[in-house]
Amino acid sequence: MTRWLKISWVSAVFTFLYGPLLVLMVFSFNQARYTTSWQEFSLKWYMRLLDNPQLLDAFFNSLTVALISSMVATALGTLGAFAVSRYRFAGRKLFFGLVYSVMMSPDIVMGISLLMLFVLAGLTPGFLTLLIAHVTFCLPFVIVLVHARISGFDPAVVDAARDLGAREHEVFYKIIVPMILPAVLAGWLLSFTLSLDDVIISFFVTGPGFEILPLKIYSMVKLGVTPEVNALCTVLFLLTLAAVSAAHVLTKEIKR
Repeated sequence: MTRWLKISWVSAVFTFLYGPLLVLMVFSFNQARYTTSWQEFSLKWYMRLLDNPQLLDAFFNSLTVALISSMVATALGTLGAFAVSRYRFAGRKLFFGLVYSVMMSPDIVMGISLLMLFVLAGLTPGFLTLLIAHVTFCLPFVIVLVHARISGFDPAVVDAARDLGAREHEVFYKIIVPMILPAVLAGWLLSFTLSLDDVIISFFVTGPGFEILPLKIYSMVKLGVTPEVNALCTVLFLLTLAAVSAAHVLTKEIKR
């Protein structure tokens, strides 16, 4: 394949992937009300976002759920990964199979199954059900990341620390925690991103009294794509991009 064919192929792929996002971001600065024609550069749609209390409430609700669910999923996932890596017990392979099954399950199946569970448990859809659902689908990603990190380091380092007189809690805090910390942070960032972006599962498990940003955007798009929606999506995309970039850097650290 000649050089220009390679460049054309790569350009076509990047245009296909990032072209729609670039158009959305450009038209978020459009002065015109309608997105079909460009008028002039303006920041008024970003200013309107700041003057929209319902939108700000949905944004802070999303941040609250994402922060709490990612922290809970990270804590539980780290403990789970440490347990299956350190101990051998019956059903260990089945545990990993179930973890991967949850990761690969379609969102709509997860949403309906969680809704049925909450109805049977007598829980009213709202903040609590939304939080439990987000912890559920974030947990497997943390377990897989942290377990990969634990499996990657040499156990002789831990044995050497013990031989030199380190106690169990000193081995854990001074040897194990620093070594798995990049994976733990990567798991937290991935959980935060997944929680912040989720629409389908959240649609089934949240109630009318607690609205989050992805569902708010979904309801706004039903009335037509306006520059205000474009501005909101641009902000959300930049936040997601920052989180994914940080997770990517930490994941590279894990592979070293």
